[in-house]
Amino acid sequence: MLEISTRQVAQVILMGRELGRAEGELRGLIDRLSEDAQAELVALMWIGRGSFFEPEDLPEAINTARQEATTPTADYLIGTPHLSEHLENGLDALGISATDAEDDLM
Repeated sequence: MLEISTRQVAQVILMGRELGRAEGELRGLIDRLSEDAQAELVALMWIGRGSFFEPEDLPEAINTARQEATTPTADYLIGTPHLSEHLENGLDALGISATDAEDDLM
């Protein structure tokens, strides 16, 4: 379904919670993702914050993220308030639990 793994999203969530300490690592992680995975990460965040309302909107959200990418994805996501919460909510909306992946990372 998604190119980006739940584990990668969980890493972004955890680093986003520790942004002051982990911003450089987070930037590196996001920058190393493929363009498709970066678009999926943005789409997950948008679904989680309610910009796209249904899980069925994921393909449209990914396409929109690709088309509207005008700034580096890391800059955009790091500048988004409540990034971690939005990503968790996005995964939840798709029926994917970030908690298990987060637990594996801790």
